[in-house]
Amino acid sequence: MKKALAEPSAPVDSPLDRRELAEVERAFAELRSGRPVRFVPLSGPSFLVFASDTLDSAALAAATAQGKGRSDVGARLIVTATRARHLGLAATKGEATALCARNLGLGDIAQLADPTRQRQRAVDQVPPVVEAPFCAGSILDLLKSARLLPAALVSPAESAEGEALVVTEAAVRRFRDQAARTLSRVAEANVPLLGAEQTRIVAFRPADGGREHLAIIVGEPKPDAPLLARLHSECFTGDLLRSLRCDCGDQLRGAIDLMSQEGGGVLLYLAQEGRGIGLVNKLRAYALQDHGADTLDANEQLGFDADERVYKPAAEMLRQLGIKQIRLLTNNPLKVEALMACGVDVVARVPHSFPANCHNAAYLHTKSERFGHFL
Repeated sequence: MKKALAEPSAPVDSPLDRRELAEVERAFAELRSGRPVRFVPLSGPSFLVFASDTLDSAALAAATAQGKGRSDVGARLIVTATRARHLGLAATKGEATALCARNLGLGDIAQLADPTRQRQRAVDQVPPVVEAPFCAGSILDLLKSARLLPAALVSPAESAEGEALVVTEAAVRRFRDQAARTLSRVAEANVPLLGAEQTRIVAFRPADGGREHLAIIVGEPKPDAPLLARLHSECFTGDLLRSLRCDCGDQLRGAIDLMSQEGGGVLLYLAQEGRGIGLVNKLRAYALQDHGADTLDANEQLGFDADERVYKPAAEMLRQLGIKQIRLLTNNPLKVEALMACGVDVVARVPHSFPANCHNAAYLHTKSERFGHFL
């Protein structure tokens, strides 16, 4: 389960206004397009941030030009502490590790940030560890929310002038929570499904304009009884393509079938592909699994936590639907705990497992042994 962010050194729990929401959302677009953003910490100097995922030669030259000739400050490659451990570096305090970017080329940075690249640099060739900016954890959270690899090239922003979009650390720290709080119902319709013809789908959109979450309401739920419910993170490969690498498609269709049999239920279809790391990074994780890593190790090799999902959007959807008590269809005890921490009354856990096949047996074993699922 993703750990909560550390408490900031200044209050950041006030609501984000629409300007700040747009600020963070635009920062995603800039980083994904290969352009830098100016990151303004809660205190101290600001930084130019370049996503390693989209770095090109011009951006690298711009980053290394900042602070050139100064011995105290220069361009740094920031990676998560988990990624640093997989590079063979000693465990470091905090959420991030910074490496000196001096004399690093594009290929070097790509290999240090992305374990799916052809070959890692030998440990004795990894650049020396240097001081990470105090705001490094928030910079990496910004990249995670943009569904990019959590690795960034940062350099001091020496002038207040320039065309780079400005994004503040305060806005980034509040963004995930605020996106959940600002969900609104934007559309709904009856959508007959195979085996569950009496089904209605309700779409919820966050105020930042991000991706919608869906509530799939099956049958006629009874308001006076705990409702059978499932939180289902989207899985393009399993849900749509019927991939055999996971059990997601079986869980999706099996949940709808069971709800139809019971006469009612709700499946919350959450836009959190790959346990929250996004489809591209999930494919990278698959590539690592093809070379021997399990699901948990693959996520950590990429620099992510084992599970990056958040459940506040699900809790808010249930609240807006007027659902007060649920029986949660899941094998994951941490999902029960996370929902209850968000104020949802989970009165029971309903088992939800399916037979393994030759392609997902190891995946299911990892779920049981390392994630603690009841299988």
